[in-house]
Amino acid sequence: MASRSHLTSVVRELGLLSIWNSPLDVKLLCIQRFVRLFAYGATTLVLVLYLSELGISDQQIGVFMTLTLFGDVFISLFLTMFADRIGRKDVLALGAVMMTGSGIAFGLSGNYWVLLAAAIFGVISPSGKEVGPFRAIEESTLAHLTEKEVRADIFAWYTLIGAGGYAFGLLVCGWMVEVLKALDGWDDIRAYRIVFFSYSVFGAMKLLLILALSKDCEAKPEPPQERPHEEAPLLGPAEPNKPRRSFFGAFSHISHESLAVLLQLCLLFGLDSFASGLIPLSWVTVFFQRKFGITDGFLGTIFFTTNIIAALSTLVAASLARRIGNVKTMVFTHLPSAVFVAFIAIPSQMPLALTFLILRSCTQSMDVAPRSAFLAAIILPNERTAIMGILNVVKTFTSGLGPGLTGVLFDHDLAWTVFVAAGSLKVIYDLGMLAVFKGHESREDKPVRPADEET
Repeated sequence: MASRSHLTSVVRELGLLSIWNSPLDVKLLCIQRFVRLFAYGATTLVLVLYLSELGISDQQIGVFMTLTLFGDVFISLFLTMFADRIGRKDVLALGAVMMTGSGIAFGLSGNYWVLLAAAIFGVISPSGKEVGPFRAIEESTLAHLTEKEVRADIFAWYTLIGAGGYAFGLLVCGWMVEVLKALDGWDDIRAYRIVFFSYSVFGAMKLLLILALSKDCEAKPEPPQERPHEEAPLLGPAEPNKPRRSFFGAFSHISHESLAVLLQLCLLFGLDSFASGLIPLSWVTVFFQRKFGITDGFLGTIFFTTNIIAALSTLVAASLARRIGNVKTMVFTHLPSAVFVAFIAIPSQMPLALTFLILRSCTQSMDVAPRSAFLAAIILPNERTAIMGILNVVKTFTSGLGPGLTGVLFDHDLAWTVFVAAGSLKVIYDLGMLAVFKGHESREDKPVRPADEET
């Protein structure tokens, strides 16, 4: 009986019961995120290597990655702001179709501008991180499909499954390229193009999973608000109240209190994303290959290992968040990884550099699930999709500032400064989150007046 009790406790702590008892739509959202992140992982490992083989300089590659992320900003802003009106399934399906098209374009063309257009409109991830409208819409959907008591567990598994897909994408891609290069008549470019054709296949798989989602994933219409009785006008029949429209009409349903919180989040998340943009995995793979001469297969194995460690750590984060809160969990787990980032490029010996890389991975992703749960708690349900979309746009925009700068520094043999700067900025972000949001209460059960009633 005691062993059974311990087993039940472990299962509960890991959130297995929560994900098992979740609706089918939740499981489908997690599975299609695995598929998407698998595809991202595969292309991230070879993107910069592929562009280099095409004769594109480091500085041009940095500009390519920056323009790609900036283009994604505008696409994501439009789609996420109106996703609840257009239909969440329709927007996710459109993104999957764009993924499929971009993979085909990368597999067929070597033209810089064609590839840039395909990367922007086809949702190619230059950093390996989430791009496009997917994550904001999925997290908003998960928040309204689950009860707040189990939401941290669901977000932890959502993060874990995605990270697992990303890690396996890195591993499979690395060794697949290694095998293809060994074939007679196969050069690097041909091997890399097979990876992008595979990316389009995963886009089609993602589309099928999205089409299987039910109507429960769509945003629920707000109940009509009762208005006090008014006398009919003297001339003509009464006209229904029309919503006020302005240039900022898309923000009109967001309360003033939420806008204040949104501004703080944008500043802090933007700083963290800029730091991450300085060291996207595409550039990290190039750094290790050039400095230590590591093969594609070994690179895939290294980053598979670090990403699996990071993925498993997310389960610990959910348990920790229940005890000390989401904000403290975010800060106390993310801070050590920020310090280790600053030391990765300093050692001249590969084992020590890999040690810092692995140590970083141990807590690198532990802040992701608590952050999602934290956002779901402080953002009102009818504002989630829009606000999460805005935050996603801000993070994408600020992360887009990094790769171009990194390309310039790589061209001048100053790669080590990128890691030091990124680690330092992440430390500032962590301390800022603790200072601003420590003890911030949940707003989910707190009545908030509409924006037009506030003064």
